[in-house]
Amino acid sequence: MTEKVKIAVDLMGGENSPDKNLEGINLFVERNQKKNDYFFYFFGDEVKIHNKLNKYKFLKNNYKIFDTKIIVSDDLSAISSIKKGKNSSMWKSITAQTELDADISLSAGNTGVLLVMSKMILKTLEHVDKPALAGLWPNEKNMNVVLDLGANVECSEKNLIDFSEMGSALYKSLFPNDKAKVALLNIGLEEMKGTEVLKAAHAKLKQLDKFGDFEFNGYIEGNQITSGNSNVIVTDGFTGNVALKTAEGTANFLTKSLRKALSENLFSKISTIFSYFSLKRFKNKLDPRKYNGAIFLGLTGPVVKSHGGIDGLGFYYSVDLCYKIAKGKLIDKIKSNLAHSKNINNNNEER
Repeated sequence: MTEKVKIAVDLMGGENSPDKNLEGINLFVERNQKKNDYFFYFFGDEVKIHNKLNKYKFLKNNYKIFDTKIIVSDDLSAISSIKKGKNSSMWKSITAQTELDADISLSAGNTGVLLVMSKMILKTLEHVDKPALAGLWPNEKNMNVVLDLGANVECSEKNLIDFSEMGSALYKSLFPNDKAKVALLNIGLEEMKGTEVLKAAHAKLKQLDKFGDFEFNGYIEGNQITSGNSNVIVTDGFTGNVALKTAEGTANFLTKSLRKALSENLFSKISTIFSYFSLKRFKNKLDPRKYNGAIFLGLTGPVVKSHGGIDGLGFYYSVDLCYKIAKGKLIDKIKSNLAHSKNINNNNEER
């Protein structure tokens, strides 16, 4: 009998909940009916959830509801939320990993609160100083894992090395047939460029390359992120967050500009008809819903943060991400990778 992946979901987090959450989960079940190797723990207002369930015909005997009336508000600070929300749907969805043997937790609630709660409940893995926030980013060949995206404004060389090992483990969990190729985001490709922290991390990552966890490609500049030559892009949280927001803004600008250009006159509208399928592929490639779901790495259990304002289709992609992470044995891969970086550090200290 196939062991089921158990996904704990905060159904009350984010806008338009629990509707968009249930819609996304229903779509996941519809698209994965033949597998039937998953089970959901739902946390939220049981009355509200039951009132919605009749709309979703694929949610049958594959979930269990845990009635939790308290909801973490986006307006509260992390400290206030923790004081008021230890019995909230967000809190309970995380404790499901320690109390109900859930494999992964998912919430569309406040990012800062979710990170603080996750660290309190799950704790960081041994030898990990700081957990990282990782995200998926399309490239010309497949997909990038980019981290850190904002959890840590300042990072040491050890943090960047840990991020490289954890990001590589995430990439291999999601794309087991591909090779993880790590690059450090920098202002140039030459080894003498960048901060002292980057240079020190670069030197150690060259040593770690021999263990086979990843292929180290050295430095990468911002304009090369989407080339696909490297697929695990490592940086500090300040730089990573700025890069992410810039990319999102650029994608929105391109999409809006193209839409405007194609509707300016009769000729452009007619040309749209002949290029319909190409334009559709272009739109799908830049659709942010397909890359919904940031992952907290470095904790004893995986936690995924869905965008709070996403719709049902976007939430589906975060559910699918949770399933792939759990099936890919992410935590086991992270522990194995981190053991190699620990050995490198110990050897360097002995010298």
